[in-house]
Formats: sequence, C-alpha cells, structure tokens
Amino acid sequence: MNSKFYKLPKNIEFCKLCVISNQRPSSVVEFKHTINQKKPTIQFEHGVCSACNYKKIKKNIDWNIREQMLKKLLDKHRKNNGSYDVIIPGSGGKDSGYVSHILKYKYGMNPLTVTWSPHLYTDIGKINFYNWINHGGLDNVLFTPNGSLQRYLTKEAFKNLLHPFQPFIIGQRMIGPKFAIKYNVKLIMYGETAGEYGGNQNENKIPVMNEKYYTSQSYNKLYFGGKSINQILKKTNYKLSDFNPYLPIEKKEIKNKRFEVHHMNFYKNWDPQENFYYASKNLNFLPNQERTTGTYSKYSSIDDKIDDFHYYTTYIKFGLGRATYDACQEIRAEKITREEGVRLVKLYDSEFPKRYFNDFLDYIGIDKDNFFNIINKFRSKHLWKKIKKNKYRLRKTIY
Repeated sequence: MNSKFYKLPKNIEFCKLCVISNQRPSSVVEFKHTINQKKPTIQFEHGVCSACNYKKIKKNIDWNIREQMLKKLLDKHRKNNGSYDVIIPGSGGKDSGYVSHILKYKYGMNPLTVTWSPHLYTDIGKINFYNWINHGGLDNVLFTPNGSLQRYLTKEAFKNLLHPFQPFIIGQRMIGPKFAIKYNVKLIMYGETAGEYGGNQNENKIPVMNEKYYTSQSYNKLYFGGKSINQILKKTNYKLSDFNPYLPIEKKEIKNKRFEVHHMNFYKNWDPQENFYYASKNLNFLPNQERTTGTYSKYSSIDDKIDDFHYYTTYIKFGLGRATYDACQEIRAEKITREEGVRLVKLYDSEFPKRYFNDFLDYIGIDKDNFFNIINKFRSKHLWKKIKKNKYRLRKTIY
C-alpha cells in the first residue's frame, strides 16, 4: 500500500551531499486519499537532491534585497491604531519564536500568535510555550480542537495512512487564515516552505503560500485519515460542525477578505539551528535535557508526545527517520559533515520511541499488538526485507 500510495521510486538513491534519499515525499499528504502529483518525491539531479541544489541557489541570493522586500510588505500591512497587523501561527518552538520576535521587536509589527494545541503536551513543550508568551511579550490564542474528534482522526490517520500527524498538520495549516478572517488581519506569516527541505521547488521562488493548502470548493471531496468526510459523518456521531476548525476556507471568502499568506524563509536565510540560538537568547527557549528519541538533537519538535511517532512512521514508510531529517538540515547549513551525518543516521534513525509509547497507545485507543500489526503493513517490500516474524531490516542503507 505504501509504495502505491506515495508513488515511491523502486530504485533507492541517496544524495551525494546530504543523507536524504529519493524516497522522501515532496509534500505532506493532506486532504486527498492518494498522491496525484507528477513529482511526488524529492527530485535528484546528477546524484544531488533538490534541497542541496537549493542551498547553492541560496548562496547567490541577495538577502539585503529580500529584507527590503520584507520591509515593504510589512509597511503595507502595518497598523497604527493598536490593532493586530500580522498573524503568526506557531507552537512557541524555535522557529515560530524567531519569526514572531523579529517581527515585533526588529520590524515594529503588532503580531497575534495563534497556536493549534498539540495532541499531548510534553513538559518542556509547555514550558517553552509559556516562555514564548511571557519572555517574548506576545499576545496568543491557544486553540484546542474537539478532543474526541482529534483523537478519532489521529487514530484513523495512523491506521489507514500511517500518518498520525495528519489532522494536526491540517489544523495547523488552517488556523492562520481562519484567525486572520476573525481578526480582520491581512497578513499571515509562517516559517519555512516544504521546498526548503526538498519539496516543490516552485515554492522557493515566491514568498506566498499556494491557496490550495487552505482553500476548497467543496467539503465533499475532503479526506481525513484516508476516509472521506461523508464516510466519517455516516459512520460516527460527529457532525459537520465538529469539523469546522479543520475545514478549508471557501475561495469566495478568501477573495472577499484578500489576505496574504507568506513564508519567512523567502525573506531570511533560513537556518533552524540559528533560529534555536536566537530563541534561546531572546525567549528563554529551552532544549530537552536528554537527547530526543530517534535522533541526536535536543531542540527540534519537542512540544508534542506524538512527534516521536510522526518521525518513527516516516522511518517505516520511507526508510527515513528523525536523525536523517536533522542531519540533512545541519549538513546543508555546514554545521556537520556528510560523514558525521551518515554515522548519526546509522546510530539513531531506527530507534524505537519507547518513552511515550504507552501515552500514544492510550491516546489513539489501540493495544501494542495492533500497533505493530499496523506498522508492519506499511513496510514497502522494495524498502524492507523480512528476516523473521516481526523482524525486518532495510534493504539499502545510507553509505
């Protein structure tokens, strides 16, 4: 199912410059029941992935000119009556912390930060959220969706797509535009595009987010957790109104409001580790005291207990775990070498997220045996070789 669903290349290829493979999907699966893109996975050219090729392009960008473009954009939307003039979706992590702080204190905007609540807050995640608001002096709306529906959708997304983060990603993508309409704010600023890490490279050429990510003509064609919304409504007691926070905005409403959705990585030379240093200095952002499961870092995606299972399921589906994603970013930022990245991937990528395992099982309401049965169904045969019962190994690993 996995190979067919994601249209993964049968021939596995690793980038010569970083540690990503051509199994990485080019974008997040959202409202569809299958991938229908012409280029569903990261693209390679002469053995180099599109993210590493974009790194070369970034070196030739005049970031002073980009900053002038940013200032012009902000002046266009700046208000002098005390009203909010920019919406910044985020969790209070290093990236949203960086974006919100510089917009307020460097560029003089009056931002409203909006947060789609994590499934299950970690202790450090909750601390960093309040540090973001208290140390950053920022207004925030913490939106918590219907807990019953969120759990149901997370379970279905895990069972049918092996993508437990799908409903969270959808909600996080919707919350910015929805609150912009509510507060009559014409500018929304997100962090980085998927193109920064090898997704659709057209996203790197323009600063605005494609409307397809938050608009729709009809809810009848929407899928959540591999099921159409009509199927869910027929088989459960949920009502269409329960889905309101997840539903895309109608195009006619966007046309009437005329807001703009931008990405900061178009205007700033995006570097996640530098964002961490900035957030630590200005917002008292704290890393975990221990290494994050599945990787060597302590500061990335640490606010939600489900994070660990999001990355573990990418390892099962694509043979790419959390250490791979972290190492790729740091290799491209020239923080570590490819050789160091390879060693880190071999050491940590396959690590099972046992720390929050019981929390995850309880949250989606399944037992341990059912969990592994679902996991094993999504192991593509071209990626995994079965050694014995419930024992698998990757056919090809990074070298």
